[in-house]
Amino acid sequence: MTHPCVVTLERDSRPRVLFSGDQLVEVDLPVGTRVIYPKPPIEPLKDPDAAIRYALNHPLGSEPLYAKLTPGMRVTIAVDDISLPLPPMRRPDVRQRVLEVVLALLADHAVDDIEIIVATGIHRRMKAAEVRHMVGDKVFDAYWPDRLYNHDAEDRDNLAVVGTTDQGEVIELNKRAAESDLIIYVNLNFVPMNGGHKSLMCGLASYRSLMHHHNPETIRACESYMDPAKSELSNRLTRMGRVANQALNVFTIETTVNNRMFDPTLSFLAKNEDELDGRERALLSGLVATTARLPQVARQAIFEKFPAPYGVTGVWAGETEAVHEKTLERCFEQYSVPVSGQSDVVVFPIPYISPYNVHAYLNPLLVSVLAQGYLFNMNRGVPLVKKGGTIILLHPCSDKFDHEQHAPYIEFVHRLLPETRDAAELHKRSEKKMASDPAFIQMFRTGHAYHPAHPFYMWYWGENGRQHAGKVIVVGADNEYIPKLLGYETAPNMDEALYRAKNGEAKSLSVSCLHVPPIVMADVR
Repeated sequence: MTHPCVVTLERDSRPRVLFSGDQLVEVDLPVGTRVIYPKPPIEPLKDPDAAIRYALNHPLGSEPLYAKLTPGMRVTIAVDDISLPLPPMRRPDVRQRVLEVVLALLADHAVDDIEIIVATGIHRRMKAAEVRHMVGDKVFDAYWPDRLYNHDAEDRDNLAVVGTTDQGEVIELNKRAAESDLIIYVNLNFVPMNGGHKSLMCGLASYRSLMHHHNPETIRACESYMDPAKSELSNRLTRMGRVANQALNVFTIETTVNNRMFDPTLSFLAKNEDELDGRERALLSGLVATTARLPQVARQAIFEKFPAPYGVTGVWAGETEAVHEKTLERCFEQYSVPVSGQSDVVVFPIPYISPYNVHAYLNPLLVSVLAQGYLFNMNRGVPLVKKGGTIILLHPCSDKFDHEQHAPYIEFVHRLLPETRDAAELHKRSEKKMASDPAFIQMFRTGHAYHPAHPFYMWYWGENGRQHAGKVIVVGADNEYIPKLLGYETAPNMDEALYRAKNGEAKSLSVSCLHVPPIVMADVR
């Protein structure tokens, strides 16, 4: 039986409206194409604050949070950064809700040595206004900037080694957290790759520690890093996280949200085009026409204007692995759509946003990680595209970068990629040298740039998709240089892309289209 989210196009089917960056375009997909739509949003919890209090008092694999508290103890709260959810969540963000409940509980037990660290890892530092939006006015005004601040992965005086695995992996974390009597990690789990041991092992780690799992070897060994059961990335993070949790007193709080990412004004974008009413169809047509005419900055502003009205769907607390097991169940419940069999061709619309360009343009390196990294890995079972098959992506692939956030990306794309696209060679030749570049490190520590190792990690993140697919064809590119640099072909339209996918052979192709956003995972059997 076909799942209701999987639609097979017939001869009289309407065109699909897909994202190509911050533009919406109508695409005529061939008859027989399977279009895989996201599931409807899970019904949110009626009282998230009550659910948070219940989770703290009835934890999994741990004593309740209140039982861990003693007057005068040193507590560090780590909280996930702006890289999720996408787009940012309408206030109150669930992290604000958790923080307010936790801080009230700490105050009741005379715990006042508290610091809150935004667990940025080697992501960019969050700006004050972004932190305020995330944690709320009350917490921000009480703690920023002395007791609420961004983690600094390059502050050698504030890093500490807490252990080493039997594989020689060094676990180096934020010193304040490592020397605390209790670490409380507040997670917002947006995709199955996140959360669990990854939170602490990435969010409060140093570059020295991240190198053990953020590398081409690890990603090549993943069947899907969105499916922890088949992810070498998850295996290594778990191994390191268990050592850390033996040395530290860690209390994990994880939350999930549904996939209601569009404000009611734009909610029709999450629907099957065949199910739109007359008003919604008119709005969609108008938005297609509008984004075709407007300049890029204005187009992106349309989608960034309204924070996402996500609903909280779950809260769990306690021991890291016991908590994460429940989190993953809820994630897969929201995202996973059963799909029968692989396809010769998979179409990936590339939207305007990723975890690494909030309030910035989606540069070409981030296009590649969305295509061959995140979207390719949005599966369980086996990849949606057959081994050696073709990925068709929709995006202009403009040679455009945000100079504040992505300065190291420019160097990577324009100096290093012309030399080689081989991830192992880039890792061996150039990563450590660029990762220690003093100018880029200064921009990372005092500005809002990503760490100079980050563009390497983004290239590695697409490595299993790069090794699996036979070719990638871009429809809608506004230049030839960038796609060629990324190893892609270009085609002026979908018909030409599908013709090229046949490699000159007279054969029919099976085609699937992942209709994103919102998030959907293909559970391929």
